[in-house]
Amino acid sequence: MDTKKEKLEIQNLEQKKLFVTGIGTEIGKTVCSSILTKYFNADYWKPIQSGDLHFSDSMKIKEWVGENVIIHPEKYRLQLAASPHQSALEEGVLINSNDFKLPETQKNLIVEGAGGLMVPISDEEFIIDLIEKLNLPVALVVRNYLGCINHTLLSLMVLEQKNIKLEYLILNGNFPEDTERIICKNIQEETKIIRIPDIEKITKENIERITKQLEKI
Repeated sequence: MDTKKEKLEIQNLEQKKLFVTGIGTEIGKTVCSSILTKYFNADYWKPIQSGDLHFSDSMKIKEWVGENVIIHPEKYRLQLAASPHQSALEEGVLINSNDFKLPETQKNLIVEGAGGLMVPISDEEFIIDLIEKLNLPVALVVRNYLGCINHTLLSLMVLEQKNIKLEYLILNGNFPEDTERIICKNIQEETKIIRIPDIEKITKENIERITKQLEKI
C-alpha cells in the first residue's frame, strides 16, 4: 500500500465526528458543542441556522472557543427563528437531507443540529433523517426540567429505532439524583456520560475552564 495513503486512512480512522442534538430547545446544545469542539480540538459545523443570524450559533462557537477554531459555513441560513421547515417555507426553500454533505476536514468535527431529533426540516423529513444521512454517532444533550425524563427516553427510543449510535449522553447542569438515575439506567452500556456543571456566565474563559475539568472522554 502507498505509505501516504496508508497514513491518511489511519488518520481518518482516528477522527472524531459527532452530531450534537438535544431532547428539546434551549437546553444548551451550543454551549455543549463549544466544550466538545474545544475538548477534541475540532472543527464546527451548523448545517441549518434558523433565525438569530446577527449572533448565530457559529458566531457563538467562534467567540467561546477562540478565533483559531475552523467554522464551516451553514448549508442553510434562514431568517425566521422557527422550526427549519417553517423558516424554509417562509423563504420558498425546500430542504432535503440528500443535499447535505459533511465538510471536508482532516480534523475532528462537531456538527450541531437544530432543536431535537424530531424537529422537521421539511414536510417529510426530520433532524434524525439528517443524522442518518450523514451517518454520524450522536451526543444527546439533556437538561433538567419537568418532563425531561419523558423527552429523554423518547429520544433514546427513536435513536434505537433508527439504529443510530448514542456515543455520549451529556447531562447539562444539575440533576436530582432520582432523575439522573432513571435516565442513566436506560442508556446502553457503551454510551459515555458527560456531566457539564451549570455555567453562571458563558465566556471563553469559563468554557476553557470546564473543558479542562472534563475526564478523558
